[in-house]
Amino acid sequence: MIKVEWLYWLIGLVFVVMAVQMAADRSNPKRWTSAAFWGLLGLTFPYGTGVANATAKNGDWTLPAEPLGVAVLALIVLAGFNFLGKGVPVTTTGEQREASAARLGNKIFIPALAIPLVAIVCASVLDESGLFETGKATLLGLGVGCVVALVVGMLVTGEKKLSVPVHSGRSMLEAMGSALLLPQLLAVLGSIFAVAGVGDQVGDIMNKVLPDDSKYLAVIAYCVGMFLFTVIMGNAFAAFPVMTAAIGWPVLIQQMHGNEPAVLAIGMLAGFAGTLCTPMAANFNIVPATLLELKDQYGPIKAQLPTGIALLGCCTVIMALFAF
Repeated sequence: MIKVEWLYWLIGLVFVVMAVQMAADRSNPKRWTSAAFWGLLGLTFPYGTGVANATAKNGDWTLPAEPLGVAVLALIVLAGFNFLGKGVPVTTTGEQREASAARLGNKIFIPALAIPLVAIVCASVLDESGLFETGKATLLGLGVGCVVALVVGMLVTGEKKLSVPVHSGRSMLEAMGSALLLPQLLAVLGSIFAVAGVGDQVGDIMNKVLPDDSKYLAVIAYCVGMFLFTVIMGNAFAAFPVMTAAIGWPVLIQQMHGNEPAVLAIGMLAGFAGTLCTPMAANFNIVPATLLELKDQYGPIKAQLPTGIALLGCCTVIMALFAF
């Protein structure tokens, strides 16, 4: 049986290998601190298994959580004080890339399509086969899909050296920087807010402000709240537990008898509208500008802003008219 920890260990190994490459790259002016950041991050994956075993009080080996916390603080210091850098990537010339693109054509998309295809097969066909850890078929399918995509990509391009995609991945990792971790950190932040009762506090404020039985004002408050919290936190999944605990569930669903799937789904879509409008969603809005070497790093946000605002308006109207 394939366990989900094995996938985490593989991810950690990839980070450690790339950290070694960074340390050996003299073109990176911050090679040692960059290697320390990604290497430390990679080591937290296998170490985290021991911490999880200790928390759940099971497993053959356990480890204390305190060193993991220290590692997280070290990662924050390295990223927060701009100790991450990037080297000069070793790549082909523009003419070579144009020739390769002309030769491959649309076949270049086959590896990317292999990832969701393999994940769907694993989740729908192999879930009950006993091949994967119970309840983890989708996540493991995604990991298997990435490995399959790597093999398929090398076959499609005719590349025979594994070091080539590894070096290319390291270059992309350096270009994205610590923003790569932002979605996970923001999702954790949403969980912390929910446990801390932030949603309940926001709900108390809204109950005092909103008039009784004012459905339309409650809908506006929920949708705009999802939008604004997502803009602040950078992730609709982080905003969702806060605003749903404050307005979505107690007011729109319990008091006003809204349709649960409709209210929650449209509310989440209103949050996604906020994702289009915030630099906090760095993996969506800042990283692409960096990878494409745009002159204006906020160019994607400026282009998406009208769409985001229009989408917020549509979500508000649709929820008010059809969710009750």
